[in-house]
Amino acid sequence: MSDRPLTAGEKALWQKLIATVEPLDRDRLRRVEALPVRSKPRDIAGPITAEYFGGQAAKAVPLRDQKPVPTQHGLDGGWDRRLAKGMVQPDVTVDLHGCSLSSAHGRLDSALELSIAAGHRAILLITGKARSDEERHRSGGRGAIRSAISDWLAASRHASHIATVRSAHPRHGGAGALYIILRRRR
Repeated sequence: MSDRPLTAGEKALWQKLIATVEPLDRDRLRRVEALPVRSKPRDIAGPITAEYFGGQAAKAVPLRDQKPVPTQHGLDGGWDRRLAKGMVQPDVTVDLHGCSLSSAHGRLDSALELSIAAGHRAILLITGKARSDEERHRSGGRGAIRSAISDWLAASRHASHIATVRSAHPRHGGAGALYIILRRRR
């Protein structure tokens, strides 16, 4: 339940609902009945600004005066050597080969979410190669999924958790696969 008080309509709806069920906790029922009722929703007139939330609006900084956000790219030498030699053992393998673009995107997003939650560091992402020479020339040597991966990862809600993306060693799929190395939890 949110911290805001219930509106009159919400409280009436809640009363109808609780009349049809047997509550597990009578104390909770008394606390809900004691909640203050807002007579009408808050009126929002005009654009919502920082002042609306009680803060002050940040000053606009001209583009030429903006400093780039510091980022850490790459991995240490140990990771680079292990990736180059194919010595990295992926924690999870995600096979997108044969998926449609939309199902591949959803599968990649859920795999990243689960891997981050599980604390994995290395993901082997199998994308597959382009089917024919003609298709390879049209797409710059890559299949449709492989072409879209970099955009998906850059725009992903998990982008801040990704340390780097590298081509896989031939042992793990070579040109048809990628390693996604996730940042260590702090």
